Amino acid sequence: MPLSEIVSGLSTNPYFGAGFGLFGIGAAAAILRRGSQGALILFRRHMMITLEVPCRDKSYQWLLQWITVRGAKETQHLSVETSFIQKETGQIRTKYDFIPSIGKHLMRYKGIWIQVERTREQQTLDLHMGVPWESVTLTAFGRNKQLYFDILEEARLLALEATEGKTLMYTAMGSEWRQFGHPRRRRPLSSVVLEKGVAERIVTDCKEFIGNSQWYIDRGIPYRRGYLLYGPPGCGKSSFITALAGELEYGICLLNLSERGLTDDRLNHLLNVAPEQSIILLEDVDAAFVSREM
Repeated sequence: MPLSEIVSGLSTNPYFGAGFGLFGIGAAAAILRRGSQGALILFRRHMMITLEVPCRDKSYQWLLQWITVRGAKETQHLSVETSFIQKETGQIRTKYDFIPSIGKHLMRYKGIWIQVERTREQQTLDLHMGVPWESVTLTAFGRNKQLYFDILEEARLLALEATEGKTLMYTAMGSEWRQFGHPRRRRPLSSVVLEKGVAERIVTDCKEFIGNSQWYIDRGIPYRRGYLLYGPPGCGKSSFITALAGELEYGICLLNLSERGLTDDRLNHLLNVAPEQSIILLEDVDAAFVSREM
């Protein structure tokens, strides 16, 4: 029967005209819509793999840098990220990197298409960094989690290349450590003038301590090592710490004990969440005892 005759028959049908037919068509459309939504959810759940990286995670900046290198070339919707690079001569050069802007983008990695979605919640702030909350979500076909392990590891190695041969500086911001300033070129121990044998003795002791962590674990002793450097300003204390960090390939965490608002709880928290492979430099140690009486 031709479609025109079917439509004509429905229009003259009293039950259809009373609304039962329209109700049936609407109900059928709703069922189809819900069915398609359910099928899409099942498909995404069982046939696609998703990774969400929030801005508070350590790998977030690594991933953004990796996307800058691998993904920015394949999209025309960009946002700029300005950074400064210090040359060997000390001259500062401005660098502009283009990263995919807020929204959805497509990129290809090892023959697999990946959807990259950057989201930003203007109403939600990261209380520690004071910026809107962001996250990056990667979505790809398949169920192999190794894909994302490879991406994160590649992003980590890329970030390490940028700081290779340099010393990272951190400062306490609230209850967390944040990178401070530009990565500094490692300073050689030979550039610091100390009494004969002092630098070598401290470096040897540090390396022995680093290589014997299990000894402390087996005996339940806190795995810590402290050195008290004293002397008038300009005698080389900070210079030696910078050179020591470079020799050990460690970072430096700057913490001023005279800082306003530094409570015992916050100090204890900062000491326990310090970045791995870092020296915690406690400045103005004498300021911690000004209120004590003998």
